[in-house]
Amino acid sequence: MQKIHDFEVKKSNGEYESLQVYDGKVLLIVNTASKCGFTPQFEGLQKLYDEYRDQGFYVLGFPCDQFMKQEYDDQEEIMEYCQTNYGVDFPMYHKVDVKGDNQEPLFKHLTQVKKGFLGGEIKWNFTKFLIDRGGNVLRRYAPQSTPEKIEADIQNTINQKANPYN
Repeated sequence: MQKIHDFEVKKSNGEYESLQVYDGKVLLIVNTASKCGFTPQFEGLQKLYDEYRDQGFYVLGFPCDQFMKQEYDDQEEIMEYCQTNYGVDFPMYHKVDVKGDNQEPLFKHLTQVKKGFLGGEIKWNFTKFLIDRGGNVLRRYAPQSTPEKIEADIQNTINQKANPYN
């Protein structure tokens, strides 16, 4: 079975990165948008990252423009908006499709492993996936689930050792 660490993604600067660099880390993967009603969640996501990064926790943001055109077209504009308005310094990646014919392979995997309200499809911006240290998808959270509401799950995952048999 594939793990998150098996995927390669495009960084905001256009270079590709293997998610193998996060082997042994707890991840929260989020599809983001700069002009969405849930955009203020960036503040909570950054707080979680600040609080737990020293314990091996990372938030990975993937901008997406598939829901009512709520993301900027230009990657630099996306990055500037997130940094200027919310102080985001967790890893942000290149804008992706999280559903449809051009779905990013990482999101295809995430949505197959943890189906949501609409089956495997992501229904809106700020859908979140919690990944354990071994690269296993543990939980999927709806956009309405604020970072504060899922903090206990993140803490529990940080405190667990990865299952070597998964």
